[in-house]
Amino acid sequence: MTSQDNVPMTRAEKRQARRIRRFDNPWLNPKLMWGAGLLLAIILIGLIGRLLWNLDLVFTGSAQLKLPPVGFENLRRQPGVWDHPLGTDGGGRDMLALIIIGAPNTLFVGLLASLIGMSLGIFLGFSAGFLGGRTDDVIRVGADVMITIPPLLILVVFQSAFGDVTLTMMALLIAGFVWQSPTRLIRAQVLSMKQSGYVQMAQLSGASTRHIMFREMLPNLVPYLFGSFIASVTTAIVTAVGLEVLGLGPQRIPTLGRTIYEAINAGALIQNLWWWWGIPTLLLGVMFIGLLLINLGLDEVSNPRLRKLS
Repeated sequence: MTSQDNVPMTRAEKRQARRIRRFDNPWLNPKLMWGAGLLLAIILIGLIGRLLWNLDLVFTGSAQLKLPPVGFENLRRQPGVWDHPLGTDGGGRDMLALIIIGAPNTLFVGLLASLIGMSLGIFLGFSAGFLGGRTDDVIRVGADVMITIPPLLILVVFQSAFGDVTLTMMALLIAGFVWQSPTRLIRAQVLSMKQSGYVQMAQLSGASTRHIMFREMLPNLVPYLFGSFIASVTTAIVTAVGLEVLGLGPQRIPTLGRTIYEAINAGALIQNLWWWWGIPTLLLGVMFIGLLLINLGLDEVSNPRLRKLS
């Protein structure tokens, strides 16, 4: 040991060392934290906004029509007022009230559809990769067939047949088209992990199939599962918004896609009512950026080489 190693650390160096140890955790990388912060902010909009804002303004005719956001003027030279800081739409509904209710509803559909699809994907992926044989053939072919079917076209037919649906029913319909990718991903990972030493040792020790799948293999797949879940959330939200912009989906429940549909249907683009469709579109962009950052952060968690490069 050299004399340099025996030199005591200063107080500033000790604080720096503690800070490095505290944040030297792949789960605390900036991309993951920023993405989670953006999604948390959207959730808080719905939770805190319900307590601080009058949600009765979400009903048609509850406010003056076509008021712009504060700091802007509409075509009739009417300025925005603080009673409606984000303006009002063509039906006299407060945009802030629509956002407080609509943004969490849109995120709820994506999360619920992905949670159901992910649960199904975990079960099918483990079954196909670990059991193999005819089970693997049936699940693999079924996933390959389903992934070639355009989901939006099928969902348009289903939604048209059901008519007005609830958010939960819409999430269930979308979940039927987001399980294929998690199934294929988990199957591929299980096939590679099945040949690893610790799995073979567990088999030789007499461990049950359930123990090997959920106690030995599943913890090692957590970063991949999270990444696949976030990708499924993005797909589910895009699908839900696409249906709503086409006029399908919930008719009486405010969502971001439904608000954009009503703006387009009422000619908001021609009337220069940019806040009617622009604010929901901006919030959707923030939502997708948050999901993208979380996905990139999870890639760094599962891949040490990416952490070193960043």
